[in-house]
Amino acid sequence: MRTRVYNNLTAVPEGRPISNGVTTAYIALGSNLGDKRQNIKIAIRFIKQIGGTSVTGVSGFYRTPAEGRIQQPNFINAAIEIKTSLSALTLLRKLLRIEKTLGRVRVSGKLLPRTIDLDILLYGQKTYRLPHLTIPHPRMHRRRFVLEPLCELAPDLMHPVLHCPMKTLLTKI
Repeated sequence: MRTRVYNNLTAVPEGRPISNGVTTAYIALGSNLGDKRQNIKIAIRFIKQIGGTSVTGVSGFYRTPAEGRIQQPNFINAAIEIKTSLSALTLLRKLLRIEKTLGRVRVSGKLLPRTIDLDILLYGQKTYRLPHLTIPHPRMHRRRFVLEPLCELAPDLMHPVLHCPMKTLLTKI
């Protein structure tokens, strides 16, 4: 069962003014180790410090059971909207650095508990199929814990491959 958790963060655009070449992107955040809410808040603070990037929306927090066969603690999940002049690959590198800073340990092919998980869900209406980056996120349309917070921010946003609004994708889960 998923439970909405109160979020006292406010979405205030921060960072440097951004001009031409700005893309709106959406990032999923999740944590199931330590102080989960605090881990997400800290990750958002780090994202706000990325040059050429401004956080323009923050969803509420959601408590979600872990997926998969491994017994793990529940997750807290959220989503943010950003405006960025960074390329998708540069943004990914910055997010991976934040994960590492916050103690994320990655083991190939294993879904282990994590202090923080940052996934680029959408990067404008662009699509990418690279070895370490697939946009839109390939499983986002099947994950309530992704779509619920995303729909808080952009319910009418169209999926660039499925050509369906996020709020409709959520009703199909």
